[in-house]
Amino acid sequence: MSLVDVSSVSASLFILGIVFIMLIFGLLSFGILRMFQQRFRMGWFSFGGAVVSFIVFMIILNKWYL
Repeated sequence: MSLVDVSSVSASLFILGIVFIMLIFGLLSFGILRMFQQRFRMGWFSFGGAVVSFIVFMIILNKWYL
């Protein structure tokens, strides 16, 4: 196992990635929780929010960082 050099990653890209990862996986886990609570409509809205967040994240990455 070797060390990974992350010095080339800018602070704004790192923060953007952390925020979107927390948002996407938070919405996914909230959707799963709502499905277990038999609140299917709110669960599907949470899953949809996660998908929309992922798409927005990809658009921002393509415009600003690639």
